[in-house]
Amino acid sequence: MLEKFIDFEREISVIAARRPSGEVRAFPPAENVHVNNILHLSIVPARIPDRLRAEAERLAVSIAESLGVVGLIAVEMFVGRDGTLYVNELAPRPHNSGHHTIEACRTSQFEQHIRAICDLPLGDVSLLTPTVMVNVLGQHLPAVLEWMQRPDEAAERLGVAPKVHLYGKAEARPNRKMGHINVLAPSVDAALEWIAQSNIWKG
Repeated sequence: MLEKFIDFEREISVIAARRPSGEVRAFPPAENVHVNNILHLSIVPARIPDRLRAEAERLAVSIAESLGVVGLIAVEMFVGRDGTLYVNELAPRPHNSGHHTIEACRTSQFEQHIRAICDLPLGDVSLLTPTVMVNVLGQHLPAVLEWMQRPDEAAERLGVAPKVHLYGKAEARPNRKMGHINVLAPSVDAALEWIAQSNIWKG
């Protein structure tokens, strides 16, 4: 198998939902940042031009329609240096890069999935607030638990609202996804600053 090397600027993903009767809706694109080949951050709205945002949503809708998807499909794309979009992966399920929708969108990806497979009208996918979803891996869990027990002056100063979701897994191992935090914020920059200042993901 031969694959062309793609000189890309960033990775984005769009989660689309389709119901059997044909209605399709796509969530706003998320910008994904990986560390050691594991998703670290999903930034919403993605820091891309409106033209690319619309094209990414159109691509995801087209793929969902072409494949006759019922439920969700996450469409991961590379944004080339020249602005070209390259689809690099499809995941027909709720997706890690869509966990921000729990608080950040009028309809979460999980509700939308149920609506789609039950052939119910799809929910509003509007983004309510800029949000950065950051994964909590096994090595981050002790710092997260310690942070949860003390006042968060940085969050108050930056005007952000971190929302913690832990998955209840019995064993925390390095690089195992144990949960995530949705950082709701007045801007993407404020959310990223809180993540940097928290020191949870240092090293």
